[in-house]
Amino acid sequence: MARGRKASARKAPRRWLLRLAALAMLLALAFAAWLWWDMREWRPDEALYPEQGAMVPANGADIKFATLKAIGAQFVYLPLMDELATRGGMSFSERFQRARAAGLQVGVMLDFDPCAPADRQSGAFAQMVPRDPALLPPAIALNRLADGCTPKVSDAAVESELMTLINQIEMHSGKQVILKLRPAFQERHKTATALARDLWLVRDRARPDYAGRPWLLWSANSQLASEASEEPIEWVVVQK
Repeated sequence: MARGRKASARKAPRRWLLRLAALAMLLALAFAAWLWWDMREWRPDEALYPEQGAMVPANGADIKFATLKAIGAQFVYLPLMDELATRGGMSFSERFQRARAAGLQVGVMLDFDPCAPADRQSGAFAQMVPRDPALLPPAIALNRLADGCTPKVSDAAVESELMTLINQIEMHSGKQVILKLRPAFQERHKTATALARDLWLVRDRARPDYAGRPWLLWSANSQLASEASEEPIEWVVVQK
């Protein structure tokens, strides 16, 4: 009987540890679910960031621009899209016209391809984006590294083509570009230090600091759910 009581006593702490571990796991899952749900509609305080807007998905998804304005967007950035890739959805030109008709300030985002020549990319931009002083400064998204390029492209070549692209787009638009800089690109190329251009940084909910200097635009919620689109949009604020 004594042996039985000792064995039972040894098992009791183990059962409590298992129960505590299970409780901790449930709390973590509950917190993750709450955070996911909260982030669906979270936006920074308008008292801190009076100017707020959005960047819409880079596909042919239908966007209700009047609704976007009604929920608080003052401006919108439109990704430059291949018209053939929209597959019957809303084209870039349609988005452009509807965004302006809704009374939103409009800017255009070009996704930099480190594997492609700058001339080809700036040519597509110039062909689709009008010279219009009313447009917001153009933005260049620095998302991709050259690791997958065939043939291989050196970091020095990427940086040279990027500078060429910047100069060509600025010549077309008459305005300095904004660089939408991802952490991986900054870590590889130190772009924030090398180029004196306004920055657009990305980090859900928490203020970004990976560039090492002040930013102008912040994508504060990359997956905002709203009545303006069936797909999540990227919510952006301006720092004054």
